[in-house]
Amino acid sequence: METINLFPLSTWVVIMFASFFIGLGKAGLKGIDMLTVTLMAFVFGSKSSTGIVLPLLCLADIAAVRHYHRHAQWNHFWKIIPWMMVGIIIGIFVGKDMNEQLFRKIMAVIIILTIVIILVMEYRKSKQVPTNPLFVVSTGLAAGFTTMLGNLAGAFSNLYFLAMRLEKNDFIGTAAWVFLCMNLFKLPFQIFLWKNISVQSLQIDAVLLPGLVIGFLAGLKLVGKVKEENYRKLIIVLTLVGSLLMLFKR
Repeated sequence: METINLFPLSTWVVIMFASFFIGLGKAGLKGIDMLTVTLMAFVFGSKSSTGIVLPLLCLADIAAVRHYHRHAQWNHFWKIIPWMMVGIIIGIFVGKDMNEQLFRKIMAVIIILTIVIILVMEYRKSKQVPTNPLFVVSTGLAAGFTTMLGNLAGAFSNLYFLAMRLEKNDFIGTAAWVFLCMNLFKLPFQIFLWKNISVQSLQIDAVLLPGLVIGFLAGLKLVGKVKEENYRKLIIVLTLVGSLLMLFKR
């Protein structure tokens, strides 16, 4: 990784926007965080960028939990959290020495599947909540695996909470607790096993912190203006746009 003093201004602009998008996403604009993954991977590489992003995610998760904690639906939390942990552990050992090109191909396949599932769900316009345990297992494993390899769990967690038909604040509050726990769980593996987090990466995070704060505050304002009946549509659109950006990223 380059010394932060050697970064050109254009790089700082790109990653500051990425930090801003983290704040927006954690404040409730779920799906927009895929832009963060795309921008950070463009600058630092798919795997290396996870070490830059993770501390910022943890800070934003703490802020989200403080704001939305009373809306958490603990039955959904306890259903998906064990499978996400298993997915993370699989990702730790599968992704440690994974080739960057292979990593991107795997992500592309996963994203295509996510897009197809979301579109099928909406096309059927079904109000029925999936009850098959395999749905929770598969989305939890996929979310855990992708969050370890590239902080891409947002698409799968969105899929799960959309399928559960959670209301806006319940969606955000439950997701906040899920990702706070998962990101803290990943932290020691990123530091000691993958060695993706260092003093240098934390210095970059410190510079990006204002963008994160501004994004979170702006996100709270924007989410407050979104009507309950439009929130689901917004999340679907943001998730699909973000997934397509990752899919076509070179």
